[in-house]
Amino acid sequence: MIKGMIFAAGLGTRLRPLTDSMPKAMVEVGGRPMLRRVIDKLVAAGVGEIVVNVHHFPDMVADYLRRTDFGVDVLVSDERDCLLDTGGGLLKAMPLFDNDEPILLHNADILTDSPLGGQIG
Repeated sequence: MIKGMIFAAGLGTRLRPLTDSMPKAMVEVGGRPMLRRVIDKLVAAGVGEIVVNVHHFPDMVADYLRRTDFGVDVLVSDERDCLLDTGGGLLKAMPLFDNDEPILLHNADILTDSPLGGQIG
């Protein structure tokens, strides 16, 4: 099974003032949070389990993930104590993955029409 990781821990400084009260991943684009758009894209590409890292307003993201059915398991890698950036975030999340499986990495704030299916697996 292909697993995915969504980097959603950033501070969202370029989207202020929107991110003064919410994490960047929860900012809505076209009526849906960016995080939802990325999760849906990964699921459509065949990703069967997703890890999302959190830091800025971590409970807001974790609560959203807990109360929403995405059709796959979504786990949280909590970085509330220290923002770890990309490499550190992946390293912290590694215990949540099986080391033998591929991992598709995606940022929560990258929205694209480019298909992921056929590129993974």
